[in-house]
Amino acid sequence: MGNVIVLLIIILILGLSIRKVIKEKKKGSKCIGCPHSKECSKNNGNITIKK
Repeated sequence: MGNVIVLLIIILILGLSIRKVIKEKKKGSKCIGCPHSKECSKNNGNITIKK
């Protein structure tokens, strides 16, 4: 019974992460989780960060 619960939790985590990736790709971001993904997508990966 414990193995089934662990397996269901792993499947849930994988499903949610795949859903997040698909959702972000539809928005147009290339690097999911990157704080500069919106600007980077516009510049084809070439971003100049001003400090």
